[in-house]
Amino acid sequence: MDLAAAFAACPRARFLPPGQQPYAGLDRALPLGYDVTCSQPTTVRRMLELLGPRPGDRVLDVGCGSGWTTALLAHLVGPAGRVVGVEIIPEVLAAGTRHLAGLDGLTGLARVELHLTAPGAPLGWPAGAPYDRILVSADAPALAPDLVAQLVPGGVLVGPVRGEMLRVERHGRYLFVPLRTLDP
Repeated sequence: MDLAAAFAACPRARFLPPGQQPYAGLDRALPLGYDVTCSQPTTVRRMLELLGPRPGDRVLDVGCGSGWTTALLAHLVGPAGRVVGVEIIPEVLAAGTRHLAGLDGLTGLARVELHLTAPGAPLGWPAGAPYDRILVSADAPALAPDLVAQLVPGGVLVGPVRGEMLRVERHGRYLFVPLRTLDP
């Protein structure tokens, strides 16, 4: 996985509103509007390291925002892979779609799909499942079983849960008794 090449092929500034483009090199989250941000580069790099996308992988990008992580993932999985991005805010999805359309010639970009999720719909994009990798770019209150269910056995999900970055690998179903605690 050549993250340096992916970051070079997908400069962050191209995925930011014009007023934020001068700050693209800063290592901080930058506002996209609608209470959405473009995450800081070191966080995105670390998430991609943890995710470990490989050429040919099918990847789900939850909270695809400006399209930056979607483009990075498309570069990393290459023309044999597929990236599905989902977003809940129509205006943010429209901006991400415009940003991705302006990247002609990016490796893997032809196999990118972006979707608007509906209120109350299951998290992710079950219609495109299963996925080898799932990247979540919004803090969740708990690990989302809907997303884990969309992974192939051996698949990896990376995303923040209550501010802590988690890497979850799915290994199939097993039968156990429920976990209990001892009452004092």
